[in-house]
Parts: sequence; C-alpha cells; structure tokens
Amino acid sequence: MSPTRFDQLIDRRATSSEKWEKYADTEILPMWVADTDFMAPEAVIQALHQRIDHGVFGYTSTPAELNRLVIERMQRLYDWSIEVNDLVWLPGLVCGLNLACRSVGESGSAVLTPAPVYPPFMSAPRLSDRSLIKVPLIREEDGRSVIDLDALEAAITPDARLLLFCNPHNPGGTLYRREELEALSEIIIRHDLIICSDEIHCDLILQPGLTHTPIASLNDEIAARTITLMAPSKTYNIAGLGCSFAVIQNPELRQRFQRVRKGIVPDVNLLGYTAALAAYRDGDEWNRAQLDYLRGNRDYLVEAINALPGLRLDPIEATYLAWIDVSAACLDNPPHFFEQAGVGLSPGRDFGDERFMRLNFGCPRALLEEAVDRMRRALLKELPA
Repeated sequence: MSPTRFDQLIDRRATSSEKWEKYADTEILPMWVADTDFMAPEAVIQALHQRIDHGVFGYTSTPAELNRLVIERMQRLYDWSIEVNDLVWLPGLVCGLNLACRSVGESGSAVLTPAPVYPPFMSAPRLSDRSLIKVPLIREEDGRSVIDLDALEAAITPDARLLLFCNPHNPGGTLYRREELEALSEIIIRHDLIICSDEIHCDLILQPGLTHTPIASLNDEIAARTITLMAPSKTYNIAGLGCSFAVIQNPELRQRFQRVRKGIVPDVNLLGYTAALAAYRDGDEWNRAQLDYLRGNRDYLVEAINALPGLRLDPIEATYLAWIDVSAACLDNPPHFFEQAGVGLSPGRDFGDERFMRLNFGCPRALLEEAVDRMRRALLKELPA
C-alpha cells in the first residue's frame, strides 16, 4: 500500500488529548475513545485559520450556509426533505441523548435501548430520572448484530415512552437495512413510542454497496416520532470543536426538546460552526479517501484478529470501531491484560458486555499493526499455540 496522508504519525502527546493523556508517560498505545489520529481536512484547517485571523470572537448565530448545506445534504444523500426549522444545533451529540430523555415522557417513565451500546445510552435515562430497559442484540448467521425486535416488543411496558437507537451501531458497526428499519418503525408506531436515533457514524460506511437510511426518512408517520442526531465530528475528526445537530420534524416534540435545553445547554461555538461548514461544503473528497484507508485498516484487522488465539471479530460494516469478542481467551481481567501488553482498549463492560473489548482503528496503519503485534505476543505467551 502506497503512503497516504492518513499514514502520517502525528504526535498528539502534550496536546491535552483525552485519548492520549489517559496513558501519558507510559508506552501504552491508546486505541480506545472514538476520535481518529488523522489530521482534519485541509479545507477545515484553512477555514479555521481564516476565522481566527479575523480576530473577533463574539456571540455567533448558526450560519445560514450551514443550514442550507445540511438540508441539501439530507436531500442528496437520503432523498430526505427537511426544513431549516427542523434543525436544532447542539454542542455535542451526548447532550442530545440526554435532552431526548428529558423531553419525552415524565419522571419515572421508561426508556428502552439496545445493549451492548455506547455508554451514554445507558446513563442518559438514569440522569434524567427515567428507568432503563435494555433490549438484547442478536447475532445473525453473517455475523451482524441487530436489535432483537421480538425482545423489544416484549420489553415494552405501559410506562415506556422512548427508544434510544444507534445506527450505524456503536459498538459493532452494524448498518441497519431499510427493511429492518421499516420493521422497527412499525413497532414504534404501534406502541406509541418516540425514537431518538443516533446516526453520528452515517458518513463512515465501509462496506461497498451499502448506504445509510435515516429512519425518519422512511415516511411522515415515523418522522413525526423521531429525533435524529447527527454531526460532522466523527467523520472529519473535529469532535473537540463541539458541533452536532438534531433533526426534529414534529413541531410539538421539537418545542419540548428546545424548552428542556433552554438555559442549560449552550449554543455551538463559532469555531465549531466554522469547521462544520467547511467539512460539509468541501470535505467529501477527503472523506472518500479516508474511507478507502479505513477499509484497508478494517480488512487487515479482521484477518489479523481472527488469527489470534481466543479472539473473534465479526464483519464491520461501518464506523472505525472494532468490537472484539475476547471470551474464548478466558482472561481474568481483559482491560488490564491488554494494557499490560501495551494496548489501551475500551472495556466491553462499559458498553454492557464484559466478554468484549472495543478497538479504534481510525489511526495510521503502522500504529494499528504495532497494536495487533503487541496483542499477538501477549496472547501467545498467555495461550501457547
């Protein structure tokens, strides 16, 4: 593979990077939190320089061009017609999950979520004085893990008001097919639920031939019951600039969402808007190159992990996150074991399944290969072939 811009090893130490500071002053490679080690698109960097050079950083409204770009993007990519009033800009996606919990139902009502799942899906209901109902994923014959619709319907209680959903799924990388979303939407409608759909990884589809479908784009009936959360942050590695958005087409639901955030959740900062605008306006070609690189990393990783004793990695359709089954390795403390091997992974227990570990492969190939080699050496020592 010829060198690319994504092969560049950028030293992120001493930059207050959450990812790298966790293992400061150690030799542990951080492969955990979901940001990449790639430099953002040049168009984004140039736009930030230009905005900084202006020198005035006062209160900022959402740029009209950014609203227009998002509306056009939804139409172009998904044949989904939204209006500017449907958009609610947020300084992060996690606060959107929490606002959804607070704006749907009332104190003591129930929130359903698939599990395992990104940890804020499980903490947001509790922080909002809601009860949490976990719904299992089922592993299909092809290795895809999807929400168990029969278990979901059986788990719905009279006080259930909201389903938190993740598509593409984190962890695991499953991209839900249109027919699967249609079956899910029928359950949502039949049981009079609202769905908050985290679709932050929708621009990171790795499997050729697959396309993302926002569940709200299926029809007007499900659109009226959906809070869709998206952001450029994961795709363009600008998460630290804090710019996300919700699409809420139901005016009453949007009003409740806005009322709950008022005075608590701040507006997006001007550099976040600047980066998002540049990314959506000029970042598509960069992302196509990134996707090619991530596919190479994905393919290498799936083959390498499945060759290691005691580990299994199912196909990854989207995201740069690998959900590795370590159960057959029979490790007493998997997070500690891999840290001792020099690799910092996300513990599966944080996502609801301690049999797994999550690995972030959004990094230069050399870094990924070194991490896998360290894991290999540690496992072969622990489990001789």
